[in-house]
Amino acid sequence: MTPLRLALLQYPVERPEGVAAFGAKLDRWLAEAKNSGAELAVLPEYACVELGAALTGSDTADEATELAAMVEAAPAILEAMRAAARRAGLWLLPGTMPVRDADGLIRNRAPLIAPDGRIATQDKHAMTRFERERWGVSAGSGPAVFQTPWGLIGISICYDVEFPRHVRAQVEAGAWLILAPSCTDTMHGFNRVRLSAAARAVENQCFVAITPTVGVAPWSAALDVNRGHAAVFGPVDRGFPEDGVLARGGLDMPQWVFADLDPARIETVRREGAVFNHRDWPGQSFDQPKVMAPA
Repeated sequence: MTPLRLALLQYPVERPEGVAAFGAKLDRWLAEAKNSGAELAVLPEYACVELGAALTGSDTADEATELAAMVEAAPAILEAMRAAARRAGLWLLPGTMPVRDADGLIRNRAPLIAPDGRIATQDKHAMTRFERERWGVSAGSGPAVFQTPWGLIGISICYDVEFPRHVRAQVEAGAWLILAPSCTDTMHGFNRVRLSAAARAVENQCFVAITPTVGVAPWSAALDVNRGHAAVFGPVDRGFPEDGVLARGGLDMPQWVFADLDPARIETVRREGAVFNHRDWPGQSFDQPKVMAPA
């Protein structure tokens, strides 16, 4: 496995006039990442949903109308993403998009696109209340890992990174890096993702990267408020920062955040660290807790 220069985009929610304009926006941002030496670029969860106003033809469309328009346009949006990855010559995780499956259900899906346009996908498995109760987005397939030039990586989308077993399954399958694109409209939501990602990095002795949508967009039913910053977390152990933070961006600011990540550092800390969280996880099994009372 070889080192990776990772680029995380704190994606500004704007008002592209259509899918072609969205593709042009991707081109501009990806050219900047490429010029900075990036090899894999990551955008946030639901970044493309900024297209909702253009696709519905209204600044006041409700959530259901916006979602229906996004689902109908999903094939065209995906093709725009693939074309942008090809033009930039980058591996691209362009965030996630709502898609309708053959069973009729809508799922939140992240495409991982190779520079030649090949695609593999990861669904979001755990639904937030907004997705389940208001949007009607359903749980997708379980965790997978993805073959890349830098070894196996995992994708745990936003709420999924808040559940240890989702990430753990990916790590046990060989992932040394977990990408967790997110979309949060409050600092409570952002901090749940941030703190969970840092915890997953500690307990698995791996890298975890987050990046959010940012900005205020009153014309968007789903992306009206967007908070957070990108960050990369690693093990809190020898050879890493004392707080485990390898990179972070400015709060709520559109920008790329770059990190140079070497999987060999993960192998070393798992072998020589002050603690062995990754190795000791399987030993942490317990019987049903007893109910105790003071005697």
